[in-house]
Amino acid sequence: MPKQANDLCDCRLIHRQAVEEARASALAPNETASLAQIFKALADGTRLKILWALEKQEMCVCDLAAMLGLTESAVSHQLRLLRNLQLVSNRRNGVVLYYRLTDNHVSQLINITLEHLRD
Repeated sequence: MPKQANDLCDCRLIHRQAVEEARASALAPNETASLAQIFKALADGTRLKILWALEKQEMCVCDLAAMLGLTESAVSHQLRLLRNLQLVSNRRNGVVLYYRLTDNHVSQLINITLEHLRD
Protein backbone atom coordinates (compact mmCIF):
# COMPACT_ATOMS: atom_id res chain seq x y z
CA MET A 1 0.00 0.00 0.00
CA PRO A 2 1.69 3.26 -1.06
CA LYS A 3 2.14 5.91 1.60
CA GLN A 4 0.19 9.10 1.09
CA ALA A 5 2.10 12.37 1.35
CA ASN A 6 -0.15 13.52 4.21
CA ASP A 7 0.73 10.37 6.23
CA LEU A 8 4.34 11.50 6.62
CA CYS A 9 5.88 14.18 8.80
CA ASP A 10 7.49 17.10 7.00
CA CYS A 11 10.47 16.89 9.35
CA ARG A 12 12.08 14.20 11.46
CA LEU A 13 11.16 15.12 15.04
CA ILE A 14 10.62 12.67 17.85
CA HIS A 15 8.57 13.90 20.78
CA ARG A 16 10.29 11.93 23.50
CA GLN A 17 7.60 12.56 26.15
CA ALA A 18 4.82 11.40 23.83
CA VAL A 19 6.79 8.25 22.99
CA GLU A 20 7.45 7.51 26.67
CA GLU A 21 3.79 8.07 27.60
CA ALA A 22 2.64 5.80 24.78
CA ARG A 23 5.08 3.08 25.89
CA ALA A 24 4.02 3.41 29.53
CA SER A 25 0.34 2.98 28.65
CA ALA A 26 0.86 0.26 26.01
CA LEU A 27 -1.11 -2.95 26.30
CA ALA A 28 0.58 -5.98 27.78
CA PRO A 29 1.65 -8.50 25.11
CA ASN A 30 -0.92 -11.08 26.26
CA GLU A 31 -3.71 -8.48 26.09
CA THR A 32 -2.62 -7.45 22.61
CA ALA A 33 -2.69 -11.07 21.46
CA SER A 34 -6.12 -11.71 23.03
CA LEU A 35 -7.58 -8.55 21.50
CA ALA A 36 -6.21 -9.51 18.10
CA GLN A 37 -7.84 -12.96 18.39
CA ILE A 38 -11.22 -11.42 19.19
CA PHE A 39 -10.98 -8.98 16.28
CA LYS A 40 -9.97 -11.86 13.99
CA ALA A 41 -13.07 -13.74 15.10
CA LEU A 42 -15.24 -10.70 14.45
CA ALA A 43 -13.68 -10.26 11.00
CA ASP A 44 -15.54 -13.32 9.69
CA GLY A 45 -18.98 -12.67 8.20
CA THR A 46 -20.46 -15.99 9.31
CA ARG A 47 -19.38 -15.47 12.90
CA LEU A 48 -20.77 -11.92 12.85
CA LYS A 49 -24.12 -13.24 11.62
CA ILE A 50 -24.13 -15.80 14.45
CA LEU A 51 -23.32 -13.15 17.05
CA TRP A 52 -25.97 -10.81 15.63
CA ALA A 53 -28.60 -13.55 15.82
CA LEU A 54 -27.57 -14.46 19.36
CA GLU A 55 -27.84 -10.82 20.38
CA LYS A 56 -31.60 -11.10 19.91
CA GLN A 57 -32.15 -14.53 21.49
CA GLU A 58 -30.42 -17.75 22.39
CA MET A 59 -30.50 -20.37 19.64
CA CYS A 60 -29.47 -23.96 19.08
CA VAL A 61 -27.02 -25.12 16.42
CA CYS A 62 -29.85 -26.51 14.26
CA ASP A 63 -31.68 -23.17 14.18
CA LEU A 64 -28.49 -21.22 13.49
CA ALA A 65 -27.61 -23.61 10.66
CA ALA A 66 -31.08 -23.21 9.14
CA MET A 67 -30.88 -19.41 9.42
CA LEU A 68 -27.44 -19.28 7.80
CA GLY A 69 -28.02 -22.00 5.21
CA LEU A 70 -24.99 -23.92 6.49
CA THR A 71 -24.44 -27.40 7.86
CA GLU A 72 -24.71 -27.96 11.59
CA SER A 73 -21.08 -29.08 11.53
CA ALA A 74 -19.95 -25.77 10.01
CA VAL A 75 -21.94 -23.74 12.55
CA SER A 76 -20.71 -25.91 15.41
CA HIS A 77 -17.13 -25.24 14.32
CA GLN A 78 -17.72 -21.47 14.39
CA LEU A 79 -19.46 -21.67 17.77
CA ARG A 80 -16.52 -23.63 19.21
CA LEU A 81 -14.16 -20.83 18.20
CA LEU A 82 -16.50 -18.18 19.64
CA ARG A 83 -16.88 -20.19 22.85
CA ASN A 84 -13.09 -20.58 23.20
CA LEU A 85 -12.80 -16.79 22.99
CA GLN A 86 -15.55 -16.48 25.63
CA LEU A 87 -17.80 -14.56 23.25
CA VAL A 88 -20.63 -17.11 23.51
CA SER A 89 -21.67 -19.63 26.12
CA ASN A 90 -24.18 -22.45 26.09
CA ARG A 91 -26.66 -24.29 28.26
CA ARG A 92 -28.05 -27.76 27.84
CA ASN A 93 -31.77 -28.52 27.84
CA GLY A 94 -32.05 -32.28 27.42
CA VAL A 95 -30.11 -33.17 24.28
CA VAL A 96 -30.16 -29.63 22.87
CA LEU A 97 -27.43 -27.02 23.44
CA TYR A 98 -28.62 -23.43 23.35
CA TYR A 99 -26.06 -20.69 22.66
CA ARG A 100 -26.13 -17.07 23.80
CA LEU A 101 -23.73 -14.14 24.03
CA THR A 102 -21.59 -14.44 27.14
CA ASP A 103 -22.32 -10.85 28.13
CA ASN A 104 -23.45 -7.55 26.63
CA HIS A 105 -19.90 -6.40 25.74
CA VAL A 106 -19.99 -8.30 22.45
CA SER A 107 -23.30 -6.70 21.59
CA GLN A 108 -21.96 -3.26 22.50
CA LEU A 109 -18.88 -3.74 20.33
CA ILE A 110 -20.97 -4.72 17.31
CA ASN A 111 -23.48 -1.91 17.84
CA ILE A 112 -20.79 0.75 18.33
CA THR A 113 -19.13 -0.40 15.11
CA LEU A 114 -22.47 -0.27 13.27
CA GLU A 115 -23.08 3.23 14.63
CA HIS A 116 -19.64 4.25 13.36
CA LEU A 117 -20.40 2.81 9.90
CA ARG A 118 -23.82 4.42 9.68
CA ASP A 119 -22.70 7.93 10.68
